[in-house]
Amino acid sequence: MSWRVTLACNRAEGEAVGAMDDPFPDHPSPPVIVADEPDEHCPDDWRIHAYFEGEPTAADLAVLQGLASGEPVVELLADEDWVTVSQAGLEPIRAGRFFVHTPAHAAREGAINFLIDAGLAFGTGHHHTTRGCLDALDRLAVGGRRFGNVADIGTGTGLLAFAALALWPEARAIATDIDPISIDVTADNARANGVTIGEGAGALALAVADGMDHPALAERAPFDLLIANILAGPLIELAPAFSVAVETGGMLLLSGLLDTQAEAVADAYQTKGCRLVDAGSGEWRVLTLERSA
Repeated sequence: MSWRVTLACNRAEGEAVGAMDDPFPDHPSPPVIVADEPDEHCPDDWRIHAYFEGEPTAADLAVLQGLASGEPVVELLADEDWVTVSQAGLEPIRAGRFFVHTPAHAAREGAINFLIDAGLAFGTGHHHTTRGCLDALDRLAVGGRRFGNVADIGTGTGLLAFAALALWPEARAIATDIDPISIDVTADNARANGVTIGEGAGALALAVADGMDHPALAERAPFDLLIANILAGPLIELAPAFSVAVETGGMLLLSGLLDTQAEAVADAYQTKGCRLVDAGSGEWRVLTLERSA
C-alpha cells in the first residue's frame, strides 16, 4: 500500500525541498518528496508531500515535521505505483514551443517535448518561474538571438539547460547546482530526454557548485547566456560574480523572484554593467538583462 503525508508550508520551506540533503539517508525505502504551490494568488502558501511505500512511522513524521511549519496529514492511497501517484496531479504545461510532462502523460506532436520526473529536485516546469524562463528562452530564439556558451546555475532538474540546447543545438552548456541530488536527477533526466552529457558542442556538462565557485565554470567563462532560476537573495549576492562571468553583449535570465523583489534584483545587476531588457510581468518575474559594459 502507498501512503501520502502532506504538510502545509511557506514558500521558503517548499523551495528548500529542492536544495536539501536527503532527510532519510538510512531509510530502507525513502519517500519521494515534492513541493507545490496550490494557488498562484497565494505565493507564500505551499505544501510538501511525501509518498511512502509503507505506512510512515512516528520517526518518519518527526523528520517531515522538521521540514515545514504545518502539521502532517497522513493518507492511505489506492494500491498503485506511488511514484505515478506523486506525479498524477502535475498536469503537462506548454511554454512557448516547449511541452513538459511527467511519465503519467504523453508527449505532444509538433512541440519540443521534455519528460521530467517530479522528485527530490526543484524545477519540473510546473512552477511559474520555470515556465517563465522557458517562455523567455523561446522569445530570445524567436528574436534571432544565438548562443554558443550557456550556463544554467541552480539547475534543479536540468530542464532549462535542456531547453537551451534544444534551441541552440551547437552550443556548449553546463548545468550546476549546490545540491548533489539535483545533479544526479539532471543526469537521469538528460538520459531520458536524449541530451548528451559531455564537454563539447551540443553536450551538457554537469557539476556540483555553490554559485560560480567551480573550476569548470571558471574555465568556460565568459558565457554568452547565463540562466539562474534561484531566489532573489542569492541573485543579489551573486550579481558581481554573474556579471563578470558573462561576456559583453551576452544575456542573463534571472528568476525565482516576486514582483516586489524585481527592482532590487535588477538594480544589483545594473550597477554591475548590465542593461535591463525585459522586466517580465505578473507575480513571478523573469528578468532578461544584457551585459553592456
